[in-house]
Amino acid sequence: MYKEHKPKFTNLSNIEIKQVYTPEHMKDIDYAKEIGMPGEFPFTRGIYPTMYRGRLWTMRQFAGFGNPEDTNRRFKYLLEHGETGLSTAFDMPTLMGYDSDSPLSLGEVGVCGVAIDTIDDMDVLFEGIPLDKVTVSMTINAPAAILFAMYIAIAEKRGISPDNIGGTIQNDMLKEYIAQKEWIFPPAPSLRLITDTIEYSARNLPRWHPVSISGYHIREAGSTAVQELAFTLYDGLTYVKEAIRRGLSIDEFAPRLSFFFNAHNDFFEEIAKYRAARRIWANEIKKRYSPKNPKSMSLRFHTQTAGCSLTAPQPHNNIVRVALQALAAVLGGTQSLHTDSMDETYAIPTEEAVRIALRTQQIIAHESGVANTADPLGGSYYVEALTKKMEEGAYAYFKKLDDMGGMVSAIEKGFPQREIKDAAYAYQKEIDGKERIIVGLNEFVTEEKRSIKVFKIDEDTAKRQVQRLRNVKEKRDEKRLQKAMGELKNAAAGSENLMPFLIEAVKAYGTLGEICDVLKDVFGVYEEPIV
Repeated sequence: MYKEHKPKFTNLSNIEIKQVYTPEHMKDIDYAKEIGMPGEFPFTRGIYPTMYRGRLWTMRQFAGFGNPEDTNRRFKYLLEHGETGLSTAFDMPTLMGYDSDSPLSLGEVGVCGVAIDTIDDMDVLFEGIPLDKVTVSMTINAPAAILFAMYIAIAEKRGISPDNIGGTIQNDMLKEYIAQKEWIFPPAPSLRLITDTIEYSARNLPRWHPVSISGYHIREAGSTAVQELAFTLYDGLTYVKEAIRRGLSIDEFAPRLSFFFNAHNDFFEEIAKYRAARRIWANEIKKRYSPKNPKSMSLRFHTQTAGCSLTAPQPHNNIVRVALQALAAVLGGTQSLHTDSMDETYAIPTEEAVRIALRTQQIIAHESGVANTADPLGGSYYVEALTKKMEEGAYAYFKKLDDMGGMVSAIEKGFPQREIKDAAYAYQKEIDGKERIIVGLNEFVTEEKRSIKVFKIDEDTAKRQVQRLRNVKEKRDEKRLQKAMGELKNAAAGSENLMPFLIEAVKAYGTLGEICDVLKDVFGVYEEPIV
């Protein structure tokens, strides 16, 4: 029988929540300086004056499974149902830089995303999709520059000018070392590759976002909202520092940086997190680099609802969770949004589940009225006070990271990894002890059989993918390939930007695994410190 539980009067970051908020709680906040108006520095209230009155956020459902043909069909299904941008999930071998025919890929090909081995796969993945009209996001990190090279090459093959290609590669390796753990190379060469993509994009692809600085996976690993905010923004400042060191001016690349945040369960905490993120970023970029372009200081971000908050018991409850999380992202001013599907605790979403997730965004956009005004919660005593608390918590972490010599040094010491581990443990203890109620999981539990269909991968997926790879290897010009690989290796051993060499390597039908092996020979492979 359910017993009344005393609620916790703290949010997920353990910030104490007062019973009521009044003007007294805003007395230390300079409204004009710290909050201001939408579209004006420090962008607390949003990066555009009109926000969604001018343009709705991009509805970008994450999709990827099986072979490129399978995912291409899902892409077209989503576009037909009103999606306005594509977001690509890759399988584990691709994420780790292995070809589908590698022994280490056995049992994983196409399972949690689409398998991409060569430029041919990339061509099939986007067959029939106008790359100059649809923006494409690719969730890839360690081998991001290689997948980016493939995308550039297929656009060129189709006669599309680089000026007209719009999209994003995640390309955020610092958060991999901190949280997601999908790495290949050590931090220094990884930072070089990221800076290469930033430089190449700034000078050749003006509509492309070369890095999506990601707090999402930090949160999924168990961090608090404050930790997600602090570690993500500090990672971003690290990338900016590297690009400046390369010789780029702040206004040359900063307007094309993007961020990726989580939308978790504590509704107001998430809204405050997004508002604090914009303010911190604007102030730090202005203070450190004195940009002339206001867009260099305006933080743009994509949001995904919290996969880690979904439950396998009573999966239909996840529809409600996702709706609330999506609403928090919209009220927080996101530029792009992915809503998780109710069945993602079991497998890749079914078409029905992903359609419900997309319809959730469309209902918020067209029926709720929240898009009618910019920053509807601006001026709320509670929201402004909480935004301030989030900001203060992030700056406390900034100081600790500065004292350690920066993020790379902190990662080597295991600091952010430990902080996240401790936060995840504390959160799980609260759930196990019913101090924090998760409906259907530790309270309001019912005996039930699974009532939803689950997506299944075709058992022949791996065989078909390996056969395509063999066909490519048989037809390619080995002389051209060896020349391209040799030039890539020499460039990697030097200091040139590697993007032109990677583009030539993929055009010569070098595989993802072969190119990664060349870079491993020069850069080595990362080994995580024991935490």
